[in-house]
Amino acid sequence: MSTLRSYARVARVLWVIALGLTIAGAFTLMERTRIGNSMARRQRWSSWFMARLTAALPFRVTVSGQVPIRPMLWVSNHVSWTDIPLLGMLAPLSFLSKAEVRTWPVAGWLALKAGTLFIRRGSGDSKLIQKQIGQHLLGNHPLMIFPEGTTTDGRSLRTFHGRLLSSAVETGVPLQPVAIQYLRDGKADPIAPFIGDDDLLSHLRRLFANERGDVHIHLLTPIETQGKERAALAFEAQQAVQLALFGEADQPVESRPAARAA
Repeated sequence: MSTLRSYARVARVLWVIALGLTIAGAFTLMERTRIGNSMARRQRWSSWFMARLTAALPFRVTVSGQVPIRPMLWVSNHVSWTDIPLLGMLAPLSFLSKAEVRTWPVAGWLALKAGTLFIRRGSGDSKLIQKQIGQHLLGNHPLMIFPEGTTTDGRSLRTFHGRLLSSAVETGVPLQPVAIQYLRDGKADPIAPFIGDDDLLSHLRRLFANERGDVHIHLLTPIETQGKERAALAFEAQQAVQLALFGEADQPVESRPAARAA
């Protein structure tokens, strides 16, 4: 790919990010004036922004399945930071993210203003985050979590942890399992994953230095949560995603520790 074309792609993304900062600034003003500062409005505008950011990324996107018409707890495998705009464009929803993201330049502020819930690992505040998730779901606000707890290279699936599904069980909110798959020339995309010691700027450069990849998003059959244990729900969702990605629900699950969570 020509250097000029790569620079043009980067410029388009920067323009979209500038647009996002303008929207985030508007919500900051709404917070201070306490006018129009609702989570539903944040989610709608965030989804609008995510759609434009997705259009600026070097991917061809196909979506299968039905977007749920009622609020659900969305659960998905996790490959890259690009999962967020790709999934966020599908419907107005919020994300659960590791606390470190809040400190990221620009992206952290955008995430905060979009209504992201942040969780600190090993901090002992699991009850607090469960309460926040429960209140979010009871407010009829869809939420997306990545139950693997980290990103992978897209070639395998890690164990889905059930701890964060407790709020769905308690509130009776169904799960919406999602499988996101990155392909390049018909094989697992080696460029899209955001893992290890990678940094956002270097990852962006690699993405835009190459031709477009393909992303397949599978919206799978919703899972009812009433009367089920959280561990059983996590396993059921994991198996559904495993089947959509690899065609075998009983394929061995990766258990190696990963170095990055987005």
